[in-house]
Amino acid sequence: MKYRNPNLPLEERIEDLLSHMTLEEKASQLLHESPAIERLGVPEYNWWNECLHGVARAGKATVFPQAIALGATFNPDLAFEVAEAISTEGRAKFNEAVRNNQRGRYQGLTFWTPNINIFRDPRWGRGQETYGEDPFLTAAIGTAFVKGIQGDHPAYMKAAACAKHFAVHSGPEGLRHEFDARVSEKDLRETYLPAFKALVDAGVEAVMGAYNRTNGEPCCASETLMNTILRGEWQFQGHYVSDCWAIGDFHTNHKVTSTPEESAALGVRTGCDLNCGCVYESLVAAVEQGLLEEADIDRSLRRLLSARFRLGLFDPPEMVPWSSVPMSVVGCDTHRALAREVAQQSCVLLKNNGVLPLKSDVRKLFVTGPAAADHTVLLSNYHGTSTRLVSFLDGITERAGDDRWVVYRQGCGFDTPVRNKLNYSFNEAKDHDIVIACLGISSYLEGEEGDAFASDFKGDKRTLALPEDQVDYCRKIKKAGAPLVVVVTGGSPIDLTEIHELADAVVFAWYPGEEGGNALASLLFGDVSPSGRLPITFPKSLEQLPPFEEYAMKGRTYRYMTETPLYPFGFGLSYGDIRYESLQQVDAASGMAWDMAAAAGGHDTDVLHGVDLVVTLRNAGSTGVSEVVQTYVALAHNDGSQPISRLVSVDRVWIGPGETVKTAVSLPSGAFETVDDDGVSRSRQGEWNIIVGGSSPGTRSQELGAPAPVSLTVER
Repeated sequence: MKYRNPNLPLEERIEDLLSHMTLEEKASQLLHESPAIERLGVPEYNWWNECLHGVARAGKATVFPQAIALGATFNPDLAFEVAEAISTEGRAKFNEAVRNNQRGRYQGLTFWTPNINIFRDPRWGRGQETYGEDPFLTAAIGTAFVKGIQGDHPAYMKAAACAKHFAVHSGPEGLRHEFDARVSEKDLRETYLPAFKALVDAGVEAVMGAYNRTNGEPCCASETLMNTILRGEWQFQGHYVSDCWAIGDFHTNHKVTSTPEESAALGVRTGCDLNCGCVYESLVAAVEQGLLEEADIDRSLRRLLSARFRLGLFDPPEMVPWSSVPMSVVGCDTHRALAREVAQQSCVLLKNNGVLPLKSDVRKLFVTGPAAADHTVLLSNYHGTSTRLVSFLDGITERAGDDRWVVYRQGCGFDTPVRNKLNYSFNEAKDHDIVIACLGISSYLEGEEGDAFASDFKGDKRTLALPEDQVDYCRKIKKAGAPLVVVVTGGSPIDLTEIHELADAVVFAWYPGEEGGNALASLLFGDVSPSGRLPITFPKSLEQLPPFEEYAMKGRTYRYMTETPLYPFGFGLSYGDIRYESLQQVDAASGMAWDMAAAAGGHDTDVLHGVDLVVTLRNAGSTGVSEVVQTYVALAHNDGSQPISRLVSVDRVWIGPGETVKTAVSLPSGAFETVDDDGVSRSRQGEWNIIVGGSSPGTRSQELGAPAPVSLTVER
């Protein structure tokens, strides 16, 4: 058959295969469990695979830090490296599965990652799967991840990535199968869609529809989202997949259809090509009932076959570049080292009165808390199986060596009192030079509906508070008198108000992956300076937030929140003493720059062009650091309808001890656009403030120890 000839054009091969298939065979290929068509030589294929932070649920794999931790690195280049490593392991595992004639779930090359939903509310249990609350950062990390997964071969994809969940999907988990997310055109275009647009522009193969409705339309059958925007405005060429069993929600929960046949027909007609679930088993009946044309099924199948051909699934193995990737790459030392680097770059130092890094005279360490020896806090959800998990206790003990004394007591549980250990731990702690208390929450308490089994809110959080037993234990430990370092695990904001006051240093470690313990130890002992930044605002309490069920952005995230947060978006300390000294605008015509930090007024700039800047930074400290240089723009005159400020550029800059460096920042003209109420993005004339610093603008960052930013005003 011609479809087997790799020298023919892709479209010709697809049409040839379609021409030999019956209606029943075509319909069967639109299910995530696509059966073999033996008479045509089409092998079985299961589309369902996951790789959120490593190849997941399929046995041995490198477990990288959770996605929210990758967001905290503010490092798209590192995200690309992680995705490349994951797709390499994915290819190796696929090759091995095929050799053993195993073609089931979690064994294919179509990975339903990344999750680029906006983490708009800290109560959402699945927020840990995202890259945070900011559209620009999410787009930058997500784009890099897609490119690392799919590769850049002209004929083949290394693996297929998937942008999910389209769109406006960010809790509550308990209502996701029935909820109608009502959003304005402005919020839709300004907040919820930009990352999806960026990934489509980057060539992402798949988009997954969300469970919920958006403005009345189910997201897996939304004419507005799927056709007007995705395939119309954005010219998306890949395939669309439903979230698992979302098509069944059409008739069981959303009530937009009455039968499985109607739901199947609605999904395919609107452009949902692949059904994760079983409702598309009714496609043949839908055609027989006149609800659907065979041509509709052909249209979806063409897109799905295109993906399978581009993955090389119908070609001789010797033609596909990755067909010989061996299993020895899975969990290899190189990938383990990368996992450690990501964990190091993601940990956020929230407070430090000088106790960190640990001094050479700190000889006796008391390590305690429920997260110290626990492996669950390393893994998070959607994880693989590591060959070696390094707990915080393991990492600290190994790094301390033989000349330091490390004592461990659990002290308290995650959410259950361990009363019999409190006094014992308290009494013993006073005999040590330092106390390292590892506290926080785990994926048992926050996560996806059905997975976070210890949650009483379907995986979401009812409160931001740290469990009271942990806070009470910290109070008792503090009385011992030794300096207290608190390490906190979690995938979302936690109210650390009292912990911040009790502790001498606070480190937020997220869910740091298989090398989490070694990464933490390297930071505590000063081998590496902390450089992670918060990809989501930490509010002081829920009282600072709008209701969870409301999707309007007013009052949410650093872009619209007027309340003073506990920790701002973008915040994080280091062991250096960074000074932002000047901000200069480059004259593109002459190549010259002039200092604008103290200049009165602004500089006229053609509205059609961007702005080129030079930032001067100095490290007045004795430790070299990787500084995350963040550039924000803000309308000088804002009536409240536009973001207070908006991240438009991120760069990591190494600054050695005592060094002064200059780094270039180039802002495109789009950085000076605003989204109007009608959802249209337009260049906004007037004065714009450009703020460059180590955190989002606002006095709270400086109160917590972040360096003061530099700024200038330009006239657009």
